[in-house]
Amino acid sequence: MGAEKGAGSGGGTGRLAGVDAVRGLAVLGMFAVHVGPGPRPEGAGYLMMAADGRAPALFTLLAGLSLVLAQRGRDPAAQPGGWALRYRPLLVRCAVLAALGLWLAGLWPGILVILAFFAVYFLAAEPFTRMSTPVLTAVAAVSVAAGPVLSYLLGPVFGYEASGRGLVPEAADLTSWAGLGDALCALLLTGAYPLATYFPYVLAGMALGRLCDVRRRAVALRMAVWGAVAAFVGYGSAWVATHLFGTRERLLEAIAVHHPEAMAAADPVREVLSGQYGAVPSTSWHWLLVADPYSQTPLETLGNAGVGCALIGLCALLARGRFGAGLLRPFTLLGAMALSAYVVHALVLAGPAHGAASWSAWFLFSGAALVLTWAWQRVWAGSPLRRGPVEHVLRLATAAAGRPPARAKEPV
Repeated sequence: MGAEKGAGSGGGTGRLAGVDAVRGLAVLGMFAVHVGPGPRPEGAGYLMMAADGRAPALFTLLAGLSLVLAQRGRDPAAQPGGWALRYRPLLVRCAVLAALGLWLAGLWPGILVILAFFAVYFLAAEPFTRMSTPVLTAVAAVSVAAGPVLSYLLGPVFGYEASGRGLVPEAADLTSWAGLGDALCALLLTGAYPLATYFPYVLAGMALGRLCDVRRRAVALRMAVWGAVAAFVGYGSAWVATHLFGTRERLLEAIAVHHPEAMAAADPVREVLSGQYGAVPSTSWHWLLVADPYSQTPLETLGNAGVGCALIGLCALLARGRFGAGLLRPFTLLGAMALSAYVVHALVLAGPAHGAASWSAWFLFSGAALVLTWAWQRVWAGSPLRRGPVEHVLRLATAAAGRPPARAKEPV
């Protein structure tokens, strides 16, 4: 979301349709979490459970993948104009995303706005784009465990041992030094989607982009298979640890001491995690062995990344045929305009649909997004606006930042 530059337009000119289709599915998953009914382990409730916690992970994984796709065939070091022209577009893009995220969060739409966090991801990713593929892959693998462990260790240092995580910075936080410090801490460590626990998805996506050319059938098939294996290992290991090796009992003991109010809930573990978006409490090492939605442990990160890898492989395979590409096209068009869809849905939630949470709301949001993105790209076909209104503004801003200054004419 907001990551692509130079990857083409929605619908096929240069874009990988399968990747956009996965991003479109992530948008629908986001709607399920934001306006759908609560996830329940029964009937259609399993659909909500499938989306819970995976939509932001999928967006972030795709952001890393898109960064690599946008750089293919380019040599950043060979760009003319020196440091300013190489880095100014990145800084402008991140500034626009951060400002947009802070503004939307200040409207209180009832969701945890992720855009300011994406700005930090893109800034942090820049040095990693210059790594060799083996080094980047190794760093990505290590980060899956290192990021959550770092979050666990540093939580108490900043006063977040048992609670207080999961916040989103707003524009009002920037009006004082204390607020600025809190906002920075939220972006890096304690917020809803902090760098410490979500950046591993970016690195994993970048590694996938380097290692896997999804335009090749055999590669896409391997991604689908190995992604499914990674998901099974991540979620399966958490299940084994929780149900067979006493992790749940150890967690209930920690909850009784540090979160006694949660003991009355039907599921005390889930009750505690529901207030700790982006991290786990730093009260027991056993928290790092769960894989519940938004726990952002090594096992959940591995499982979510596996799901994303499998979906990318499956959609890339499906998009190779005429029938499959046609079947995916509504999701491909939505995925090409994911940033616009995100902004519009946040504005609607801040106004007429504030607090919506039902099957009808999810169907309405999903249907409207699919129809409107299709209509938009039909109306603006052949125009740069076809990419989406917010995407177009972002591209204009970054393109202007990347232009060299006009040379003054020599006096005659």
